[in-house]
Amino acid sequence: MELQGKRIVLGVTGGIAAYKAAELLRLLAKQGADVQVAMTDGATHFVTTTTFQALSGRPVFTDQWDGRMPNAMAHIDLSRQADLILVAPASADFMARVVHGMADDLLATMVLARDCPLLIAPAMNRQMWENPATQRNVLQLLADGIKMLGPASGEQACGEVGVGRMLEPEEILEEVIAFFSPKVLAGKRVLITAGPTFEAIDPVRGITNRSSGRMGYAVARAARQAGAEVTLVSGPVGLDAPQGVERINVLSALDMHAAVMARVAATDIFIGVAAVADYRVANAAEHKLKKDTGGIPPIELIENPDILAEVAALEGAPYCVGFAAESRNLEAYAQAKRRKKNIPLIAGNLIQDGFGGDDNRLVLFDDAGVHPLPPGPKSVLSRQLIEHISAAVG
Repeated sequence: MELQGKRIVLGVTGGIAAYKAAELLRLLAKQGADVQVAMTDGATHFVTTTTFQALSGRPVFTDQWDGRMPNAMAHIDLSRQADLILVAPASADFMARVVHGMADDLLATMVLARDCPLLIAPAMNRQMWENPATQRNVLQLLADGIKMLGPASGEQACGEVGVGRMLEPEEILEEVIAFFSPKVLAGKRVLITAGPTFEAIDPVRGITNRSSGRMGYAVARAARQAGAEVTLVSGPVGLDAPQGVERINVLSALDMHAAVMARVAATDIFIGVAAVADYRVANAAEHKLKKDTGGIPPIELIENPDILAEVAALEGAPYCVGFAAESRNLEAYAQAKRRKKNIPLIAGNLIQDGFGGDDNRLVLFDDAGVHPLPPGPKSVLSRQLIEHISAAVG
């Protein structure tokens, strides 16, 4: 659980997006967060306190003068116990009141009196968001060190389409996890490849492999949470790009090679997780091959470029990390691959330990020796890998 032990005050303000706050609360609690809900009066017109109390297992606070606080200082006591105040949704009115230091209800007073960070997820009609007054308030909130999550663009409850939608609960959860993650790669630019490649035989058939892309996507997520600017060059997979990560979609090994080489000059760290095809079809057919043309069609293979080795050989190359998925002799094959490609670090695993699944077992090989990581979810292993990389690059 990625938020285990974190104490979060979830502030809910008036707006139709308040219904999403219930799902956000559930997701935060599922990741181990201890969540206390505070609502404005307007929020209670959209979702009841009973809903949030049932989901959090805690009483919900709405009144600055709540008698459950012996000292009548809920605005002080609740914020002092928190590692973070997260307001989602945050209405235009609430944002304006925060900018001007208003203390006219419990949530606004708590924000004013806080000594912990504040994250705000705006939610409003597109015209309210675009209004010059709101935009001035946004700039002031950012200048005051308050982090804004969103908003997103899309269809709104009023029927209009534009910017102003609150981020989805899953997206906000990712931002909260990233907020608490140590920024060991702050300021670094990381380029990652992930997934399989597809080498066409004809317009419908091709040579590929069973890579799911999960490991590469987990590494991209962990690097972004560590503060890096992350670009993910991905082969064909059925995964959503991690929040805040730029994804470049490619199909073949040549496509992936071109995408990497176009971006590597602006990269500090290159991590080649993709299962890139070693060979491609030299005589790929322009039209679909038919069985009744007489005999089995010959397929001629030629070697694909070695993306990782080529990047590592560049003058001023980024710090390069490779992956080795083997079916046997892991250490011997991984170390040989590391030496051949002349890279400082390679992460190896046996195919039977996690190829295509959610869990894995990694062993890291570098000049300092062999570093086995405990088996676990790819999300956990990816964070450990990023920590190892950050120690190496300084």
